Amino acid sequence: MHSASNSIMAGDSEAKLENQDENENATRQPFLIGVAGGTASGKSSVCGKIMELLGQNKIDHHQRQVAILSQDSFYKVLTPEQKARALKGQFNFDHPDAFDNELIVKTLWDIMEGRTVQIPVYDFVTHSRKEETVTVYPADVVLFEGILMFYSQEIRDLFQMKLFVDTDADTRLSRRVLRDISERGRDLEQILSQYITFVKPAFEEFCLPTKKYADVIIPRGADNLVAINLIVQHIQDILTGGVTKRLNGFLNGHSTPQKRQPSDSSSRPH
Repeated sequence: MHSASNSIMAGDSEAKLENQDENENATRQPFLIGVAGGTASGKSSVCGKIMELLGQNKIDHHQRQVAILSQDSFYKVLTPEQKARALKGQFNFDHPDAFDNELIVKTLWDIMEGRTVQIPVYDFVTHSRKEETVTVYPADVVLFEGILMFYSQEIRDLFQMKLFVDTDADTRLSRRVLRDISERGRDLEQILSQYITFVKPAFEEFCLPTKKYADVIIPRGADNLVAINLIVQHIQDILTGGVTKRLNGFLNGHSTPQKRQPSDSSSRPH
């Protein structure tokens, strides 16, 4: 990979640059950012805001330099007995064992090796994995959000940056109630029962203790534009600073990669 970088910097022929870019697409290592936080804390909104501020929303999926993944896509396939309990609101989806960590690790390694990956689609109404998958193409920066992204050390250690979205519990509960009624067809009594029985205790036991692993804590979630802008600036430095980025510059009108030293956090060993 160093020789490839040198050939780009040495300014070889245009044809070689194009071939080199294709080779780099297959081998470059993306910058992985984990985003954790309690239910309805605004993890997805934070990731969405980062994408928006980077101008990634209007770019074709094949060309995007930033990709977003969700831990919710990786719920385990339930047994018939577990599914019956889930339909009654009696299955703990906030426990670490509910997630297919093996598949998450495999997916992250594939992403780090520059492969295109197929992400499962989970149906929260029927509590099952759909047959279709979502294709995620190689990217320079990958945001992976979920309540327990930092719980497993094996997964946690793969992230070069860890963000924790810290939002007031009352705000999170009210958001969850509204979301589950409108998007998942649940009734209020079932939502509150599940929250008291599973969600709140699991947050306190499994999610909240992982806040100590975060590099950046974002109070108030997507409303905290100061914190998000700082993170966006750091991602811009990564995107414009690496010689392994795609040469189709979009950021701030840059059409060529900027020669900048990588920041400490992007080169820090994990």
